[in-house]
Amino acid sequence: MANETSRELPVEGEFDCPPEPLPTLRHSASHIMAQAVTELFPGVRLAIGPAIEDGFYYDFARDEPFTPEDLERIEARMREIAKADYPFVREELPRAEAIRFFQERGEVFKVEILNGLAADRVSLYRQGDFVDLCRGPHVPSTGHLKAFKLLSASGAYWRGDERRPMLQRIYGTAWRTREELEQHLWRLEEAKRRDHRKLGRELQLFTFHDVSPGAPFWLPKGMIVFRELERFWREVHDARGYLEISTPILVNKRLWEESGHWEHYRENMFLVEAEEQVFSLKPMNCPESTYVYRHHLRSYRDLPLRFAELGRLHRNERSGTLAGMFRVRQFTQDDAHIYCRPDQLEAEITGVIEIVQLIYGTFGFEPRFSLSTRPAKAMGDPALWEQAETALAEALRKRDLPYEVRAGEGAFYGPKIDVVISDVLGRAWQLATIQLDLVMLPERFALEYIDADGKAKRPVAIHRAIYGSFERFVGILTEHFAGAFPTWLAPVQVRVLPVSERHVAYGRSVLDRLRSAGLRAELDERSEKLGYKIREAQLQKVPYMLVVGEREAQAGTVSLRRRGGDDLGQIPLDRFIAEVTAEVSARSMKSPLG
Repeated sequence: MANETSRELPVEGEFDCPPEPLPTLRHSASHIMAQAVTELFPGVRLAIGPAIEDGFYYDFARDEPFTPEDLERIEARMREIAKADYPFVREELPRAEAIRFFQERGEVFKVEILNGLAADRVSLYRQGDFVDLCRGPHVPSTGHLKAFKLLSASGAYWRGDERRPMLQRIYGTAWRTREELEQHLWRLEEAKRRDHRKLGRELQLFTFHDVSPGAPFWLPKGMIVFRELERFWREVHDARGYLEISTPILVNKRLWEESGHWEHYRENMFLVEAEEQVFSLKPMNCPESTYVYRHHLRSYRDLPLRFAELGRLHRNERSGTLAGMFRVRQFTQDDAHIYCRPDQLEAEITGVIEIVQLIYGTFGFEPRFSLSTRPAKAMGDPALWEQAETALAEALRKRDLPYEVRAGEGAFYGPKIDVVISDVLGRAWQLATIQLDLVMLPERFALEYIDADGKAKRPVAIHRAIYGSFERFVGILTEHFAGAFPTWLAPVQVRVLPVSERHVAYGRSVLDRLRSAGLRAELDERSEKLGYKIREAQLQKVPYMLVVGEREAQAGTVSLRRRGGDDLGQIPLDRFIAEVTAEVSARSMKSPLG
């Protein structure tokens, strides 16, 4: 290959401190993996191999899937390549020459990439005898890859398009040290144990069927979790002056044309034709809330108006992107749209932040905030933008909340606050959002209120969601708690376990007392051994088990066990009921018992 302007990267010593950024290390690992695959499996064609969060992958054109045994061979060869410490050498070529180079090697995917580039010159990277198209950067040499592991292989369409060839994708992870790698592998194993799809089946919360891909079937126990979240949400919003509305799921395309979604979002909408008209299942609630606003003339005294909606939404996500409850086609979103005057913005934003802190704090989450400001191609009055950004920032400052500013990353119609939480495994989830809308809904739908001066003015709209979607939030909670929900959220809060058949009658009386107190309780009256019953209740993550035998029946007590295995001994039934009902009423994360 011509090497007119080749440039060898600095030697290892020049990069010893600080260490390479992880994305660079991982991207280099993908090249090393590609070299190992091409050496072990001649005839394989290369596609792309980027760094991703926590790792890397590479896509290969191969008729047969890679097996676990193949991954072991590839990983072993990668270790040999790393030990050889080949330098990564950057080379530049005219694009036409690079196309010829890859055409000669039958690398059709590289040729397609090159044909789509506008640059006159492109860069390639060489390590040993392996050469790949890449803009870099890379670590100085293969020897810098010391802590890595190949994880899995799966099919993936070229460029994510199901109409294109199916490729074979190998995933791996790479870290700076062996300790970091071991910690990551532990998190992966723990994540498998907590997988909400697995727990959803085992705990009978929800299931999926191919008759409706991407739409969960909520089972009775899952609906209890759903309804408790819904009850909590309503209590919070009712107490803060929100007015709950409900708008149609099926809407004429005229609405989406008016909102702009028909032009920009139609491919993600499910369409229905009836009586020579086109309708869509709604993918969001925003436009329909404007019809409620416009139901009659509004005065400045009417504002703010806080419309809350638990809306059932449908989005035509690609089948390859569906992921349990985390990415679905049908979901319930806890939307609210606040219509207010500009001078009311700060108070309304503060109110939403208080809801975020209350709801997330109940689950033990510590929210983190970011503020996205005016982008280059923003719409609306710059002075109103400045006022809106100031209102968002002041609301955060007045509550002593640190936040990251993302300059220029606001929506074209207004700035926003995004909220991120981390679960017990340290995974970050972006959930709540608070978006100011200075122009889209107010302008497109000609919203007005009559101000104190008698003139018609445009309100400001605030789009906000707290859970985001019930489906995704339940998925996150299931994994965060590993299915062991706090007592107030648990589908079954107490299970009564008679020691033998002759104690079932007393068990029934205990059950009646528990249910009369409003607790969700069950009686296991099967003729199984007590140890078996206890173990099964623990597997079902039931917070409390009440063992009842002869002593308990005579004393009017119960023997208390917790799902973690603690045996707390005998306790008066009245005391148990009082303490657990107080725990549930407070939506406590901790048991008062023991």
